[in-house]
Amino acid sequence: MTAIPRGRARRTVLVTATCAVAVTGAMVLSGCGGDDPDAGTNGVGRLPADKIQTRTRAAADGATAVRLSGTVVTSGRTYQLDMQLKDNGGTGSVTSQGATFKLLRVGRELYLKADADFWNHADGSDGATGKLDGKYVKVPQGDPAYKKFSGFTDKDVLLDGLLTLHGALATDGHHAESGTPTIRITGDEGTGGTLDVSLQGRPYPLRLVRAGDAGTLRFADWDKDFTVKKPSTSETVDYGKQLPTS
Repeated sequence: MTAIPRGRARRTVLVTATCAVAVTGAMVLSGCGGDDPDAGTNGVGRLPADKIQTRTRAAADGATAVRLSGTVVTSGRTYQLDMQLKDNGGTGSVTSQGATFKLLRVGRELYLKADADFWNHADGSDGATGKLDGKYVKVPQGDPAYKKFSGFTDKDVLLDGLLTLHGALATDGHHAESGTPTIRITGDEGTGGTLDVSLQGRPYPLRLVRAGDAGTLRFADWDKDFTVKKPSTSETVDYGKQLPTS
């Protein structure tokens, strides 16, 4: 056996120890990377809450279409919404006080479709229930119902009114919505509302809990196009200058 000089032996031990530390350090760093909830995401989870809000608003404003579902409480009335929205129109259903009706907007033209029970509860229907049942009724633009319901079909108006958190903004950890990882931001620790923002792809809003128990909404099908077209003449009734009040 060949003897290794004592100085060389010390150098060998030192190199070996240094390599071990380096390998261990790499493993530790790798382990930390594996536990990073923002690894492989769009990165907005690393931003402060105000910048996350800015990014998600920009993403929503730039989207061509969205599907919105859930509840909205406004003026003391609760509305259950399931709407598809795009820049030039929208379609879907609204339920309020046990009555469900469909809304369709093509450009500036708004149509409402409901069954006989809905119209039976309308004041001043003048016995026209059978005429209106199951038909698309064109809503005159000067009718109060136009202003009231067209907002449910207008993507920009609806999102501008909904995607607002009140009070001081803060992040509230990583969550998931329908299998998609999210970062949650809050207003006034949640009393001003909470918003879950997607960590995959564009930072679209996915779930909103409004302040003051004013409803919970989910957003899906961002940028997924759909068709809006005028109903046929046989499906449409032009009621006149003003609809019955319901």
